Amino acid sequence: MTKVRSRRIPSFLKTVSTHGSSPGSLKHVGEKKTTKPHITLWTYNEKTVEEVELQSIEEYGKHKRKDAVCWMNIDGLHDAHLIEAVGKEFNLHSLLLEDILNTTQHPKIEEYDDAIFVVVKMLHFDEKHDHVFVEQLSLVLKENCVLSFQEEPQDYFDHIRDRLRSGMGKLRSGGADYLVYRLLDSTVDAYFTVLEQLGETIEDMEQQFIENPDDAFIGSIYDMRREMLFVRKAIYPLRDVVLQIQQLASPLMQESTRPFLRDAYDHIIQSTETVDTFRDLLGNMLDNYLSIMSHRTNDVMKVLTIIATIFIPLTFIAGVYGMNFRHMPELQWEWGYPAVLCVMAAVGLGMLLWLKKRKWL
Repeated sequence: MTKVRSRRIPSFLKTVSTHGSSPGSLKHVGEKKTTKPHITLWTYNEKTVEEVELQSIEEYGKHKRKDAVCWMNIDGLHDAHLIEAVGKEFNLHSLLLEDILNTTQHPKIEEYDDAIFVVVKMLHFDEKHDHVFVEQLSLVLKENCVLSFQEEPQDYFDHIRDRLRSGMGKLRSGGADYLVYRLLDSTVDAYFTVLEQLGETIEDMEQQFIENPDDAFIGSIYDMRREMLFVRKAIYPLRDVVLQIQQLASPLMQESTRPFLRDAYDHIIQSTETVDTFRDLLGNMLDNYLSIMSHRTNDVMKVLTIIATIFIPLTFIAGVYGMNFRHMPELQWEWGYPAVLCVMAAVGLGMLLWLKKRKWL
């Protein structure tokens, strides 16, 4: 059985104040990075596919095709000048660009004249530090084009890239809206992977609870409950996001894609139910732990009470014959001392028998 380690609590999704900044100002909000952003461009249709890495956004014009869907993925949001250049190239609203750079956004959807903007949270489980960390994923759907913005190069889209290369499935024949669905669905499916790893950790905690619930155990429970709250805050709002996408009356969303979005919505419901189940398990575990600790305390108090009950009459006898009055005949009796000891032993034994008869022992 693996001992549950003390968990480092991740930061919750917080609203960062941008007091003093004008609306639409482009300023990165989040963890500072020094690495160079990475730009990957896919252009594909049912017959062909092209994958290139761009050194700058100006190179996009060389690969732009009217007969193909384009997917531009940008890893790294700390370069505000790059995001600004992307906005100019694709005619994106300044408020949309501001939200992309603010990595503390809650999952949401916004509809613009010629674009649909979606913010979701990707969850990753760090096995080394044994905690969940979050990454913001921003998606922009335009006509025959999808833009995705990530904080880190790691994602769950490798199988999508493999399908684009191989031409398997509906991906290459579907439109840009179908690609958005696949990106969202892959993000949601990754939730189950993270929840499975959290479930294994909870099982280890249950095993430790059965075998040896020490004093540090209650801290582990509180930490895990806070982490589940963190996960819930990342997943729960996505239900409304997908539902709103499904109900959008936009020419960018084809009717053929809506049934797939309903399937993604069902997966989100399953993941939220799993989170709620884990929270209930942790709550029950905490209640049981506190009950066990209370029971142990009661056992200790019971033993102390029994000892005190037995010694009260003995203390009384010792107190009477310890007063040293001059006229106490028993003090002059040759067998007085052994007699008092025998009386005290008999009283103590009688108290034990009485307590046992009352089933207090």
